[in-house]
Amino acid sequence: MILEQIKSANIEAIKTKDQTARALYSVLLNKIKLEEINKRQAGIEMTDGDVAAILQKATKELCEERDNYVKAGNSAMSDEIAKQISLIEKYLPKMLSKEEIKNIINSLPDKTIPFVMKYFKQNYHGACDMRQVSEVLKEI
Repeated sequence: MILEQIKSANIEAIKTKDQTARALYSVLLNKIKLEEINKRQAGIEMTDGDVAAILQKATKELCEERDNYVKAGNSAMSDEIAKQISLIEKYLPKMLSKEEIKNIINSLPDKTIPFVMKYFKQNYHGACDMRQVSEVLKEI
């Protein structure tokens, strides 16, 4: 489970006194715990797909932050954020390519937008970008 791997990495970062990794893992664990509380209140179990979605969102936020530091000319901070992004990417599942998405859609009995989107959300949550699924579906 992704959450357990992040917890182990957090402990390792504490032992090695890696402040960048420690800060990143603390933020990630807090975000995951908050989502877990929200899911529990709704009576829903937390899955690896939910954790992957949180990691993807954090990666996207960090990429935007890194780009802002690059524009401002602060290479030291942009390098540190790039290190954080690489730490997160170790825990993300392999994303489906456009070709894989297209093959999955073609194998479905119903190719309507609501059915396909629901199918991908249930079965490939965290392993694909839903915007990309929508684009591929429109091409078919």
